Amino acid sequence: MERAMSFLNGNYLLFVALISWLAAQVCKTILDFILTGSLDLERMFGAGGMPSAHSALVCSLTIACARKFGVSSPFFAFAFVLAAIVMYDAMGVRRAAGEQAKVLNRIVDDWMSDEEDEENALRQNGKRLKEKVGHTPLEVLSGALLGILLAMIFPVT
Repeated sequence: MERAMSFLNGNYLLFVALISWLAAQVCKTILDFILTGSLDLERMFGAGGMPSAHSALVCSLTIACARKFGVSSPFFAFAFVLAAIVMYDAMGVRRAAGEQAKVLNRIVDDWMSDEEDEENALRQNGKRLKEKVGHTPLEVLSGALLGILLAMIFPVT
């Protein structure tokens, strides 16, 4: 454990990115608890929700690269492009997948309520598609701002 911590302390970029991800996941779990009144530990590791941990991670990495190597470095360029792709994907493809999961879950629920056969495989399985996989633009923006803030707070090493 000590070796892992010394590795993180010696790697400013990785440290800032992981701290930003962790902070976003903790915020997401707390906000979910406040809104629902129940503690869902899946929110600590799951995708989707406010703020976007993916956006926090890639934006903090981008700012950390800018601070350590400058905005004209290939490290910053790579991190910037990665951040753009991740945030676009979170608001586009992954969000659409979550919306489709809501519709499919509703269809299966309606169909199952009409079924008389309690031994149906779908009812026994009980699995539902995950609906929280993507982000709204506000969730992505809040994650990005959290990541940028944390990258600016931690000193460059």
